[in-house]
Amino acid sequence: MGYVTPEQIAKAKEMDLLTYLQIFEPTELVKVSPNTYCTREHDSLKISNGKWCWHSRGIGGKNALKYLIEVKNIPFTEAVEIITGQTAVMPSVSRSPAVSPPKPKVLLLPKVNRSATVGFNYLRSRGIDAELIHHCIRTGRFYESYPHHSAVFVGLDKENKPRYATIRGIGNDFIGEANGSDKRYSFSFPAEQSDTLCLFESAVDLLSFATLLKLYGKPWNADHLVSLAGVYKPKQEIRNSSLPLALSQYLSDHPNIRTVHLCLDNDMGGRLAADTLKLLLPERYGVEVKERFPPRGKDYNDYLCDLLGLQRTTRKAKENTTNERV
Repeated sequence: MGYVTPEQIAKAKEMDLLTYLQIFEPTELVKVSPNTYCTREHDSLKISNGKWCWHSRGIGGKNALKYLIEVKNIPFTEAVEIITGQTAVMPSVSRSPAVSPPKPKVLLLPKVNRSATVGFNYLRSRGIDAELIHHCIRTGRFYESYPHHSAVFVGLDKENKPRYATIRGIGNDFIGEANGSDKRYSFSFPAEQSDTLCLFESAVDLLSFATLLKLYGKPWNADHLVSLAGVYKPKQEIRNSSLPLALSQYLSDHPNIRTVHLCLDNDMGGRLAADTLKLLLPERYGVEVKERFPPRGKDYNDYLCDLLGLQRTTRKAKENTTNERV
């Protein structure tokens, strides 16, 4: 059983439910009046004036901790860890405790809108090929959420089970992750037979690269295409850096990969990430690493939009997320 300190418990009790949902589960919030919310899962659970009450069950309280325990049925220590964003620390003992396997994350995806028109048009406005969008929708890699009409990019595991989702607002600056997302399984296009992997920072950059391949008359699914769901930031001492979770998992799942192309952003962060991966990947996985920055522009969507003569809306943030612990 995990261990949490009295300080962690006190900190967890300070967070009210509205704040918790705004940070960790924004897609669960439904506004029913200027000062009242309910959750998408339980419309009889009302949140107002710093308190919450689940009227159909006759329970309520002030903080998010009680909500996670009594509504979500999450064990006490795990609920504290979720709110504080910290991993529980086991107290020192004279012998090593038995290690139980970690519980798999439960991915809570936003509801699917009946139509994907808004999401489809959003990707088309970014220059993404229509066939690729339809492929993503058909394979469960992309959909439009309800009721917010956000773009949802889904990462699948080897069994094609959804394990991760990036949520991007359309017409606003919202960027987040679905609760329970596992960054080891970010948005990707596996290839049937290839020993080459192309690595990107975001799903849109991956789709832009695939679109460019189509424009050049090349097959877009010949090689493995993998996104990192954000910017990879190595440690100051590069050799002490961990590899991105999504990349490590993909290489473990596909041991036949021999070459990795770094299709990262052409900026300071992307260059630093590339220098680090060029050093670490050959040592840890024995693969050849090549830089493949976009010919011009900051990233491959910049390059695609420029090539197609599209005016790209300035983004305030890259498609990386920090809304929940992973």
